[in-house]
Amino acid sequence: MPETFVDLFSGAGGLSWGLKEAGMRPLLASDHWSDAVATHRHNMPSHPVLLRDIRELKVNELLEAAGGTPDWIVGGPPCQGYSTVGKRNRDDPRNVLFLEFRRLVEGVQPSGFVIENVLGLKDMSFEKEVAASFSDLGYEVTFKVVTAAEHGVPQLRRRVIFVGHKNRGRFLGPTPTRTSETFVTVDDAIGDLPHLRAGEQSDRYDLAPYTDYQRSMRQESPSIQGHSVSRHPDHLVEAISHIPDGGNRRSIPEQLQPRSGFHNSYSRLASWLPAVAVTQNLGKPSGSRCIHPKQNRGLTTREGARLQSFPDSFHFIGGVTSQRLQVANAVPPALAAALGSALLDPGTWM
Repeated sequence: MPETFVDLFSGAGGLSWGLKEAGMRPLLASDHWSDAVATHRHNMPSHPVLLRDIRELKVNELLEAAGGTPDWIVGGPPCQGYSTVGKRNRDDPRNVLFLEFRRLVEGVQPSGFVIENVLGLKDMSFEKEVAASFSDLGYEVTFKVVTAAEHGVPQLRRRVIFVGHKNRGRFLGPTPTRTSETFVTVDDAIGDLPHLRAGEQSDRYDLAPYTDYQRSMRQESPSIQGHSVSRHPDHLVEAISHIPDGGNRRSIPEQLQPRSGFHNSYSRLASWLPAVAVTQNLGKPSGSRCIHPKQNRGLTTREGARLQSFPDSFHFIGGVTSQRLQVANAVPPALAAALGSALLDPGTWM
């Protein structure tokens, strides 16, 4: 029987999708964001998805909705506030949500749990305390930092994972399958999507895929959802037209220089490298590395989804702003699949 899981703070479903692709079976997901819940339900109708504030989710409700005790509880509660730096504030919302996740793990008593978060380089002091809080519940806890690009995601963002299990020992983590020489690049990921100008959109493929990654993303999808460019003013299009592939705002002539923004604003993605990180500002040229490497515009939602490793068959529900935020906040499915495969592999435990 496949190992089962419940996904808390599930968002649009990147973690659930990847774990499912690895062979695990989702029993239940829960999130308080209605658009993300709608997206999750649309793409994975085989299991229930609760629209619920985790502070209101009771143990018996979770067990009833899941149809029994899952093997795993997974999710992405904020951890950074749960730290010994300064005086820990139990009212800090980051603490509250983490403690609510812990409350449900304690009440349900799954065999294992996974916590996933974006890496916060400025505050890594929570590591020991988070691990200790679950050790008190009988779990042997392992802390890992993983780089998405090393697991086939065309993005360099690093993620924090805590994995705990009651009887498997320490988790060695997923083994990287890519190196800097074999990373999936931005062009590998999105180069086959229709060329667009500011304000344009397309839902039809007009180029054949030319990389394995592009073929895997299409998965026989008959059309493209979310491939729509924001309307940029003409002066902005003219300004960014001077920026070369992988370049930055220093290439913009003085008379066209935007009056605002940071030093890393108005920078193009490098076509020959993975993306740095996908953010909710992916459609705004003024964001950090949000300009298409070869076209004079910001990224589309679909291009952001490709860079996060969502297949084209995965559709996002809600307005454009909401869809972009769902994409940016998601766990990359390919990274989640690598994690799931490692969780199921006896050779990754010691």
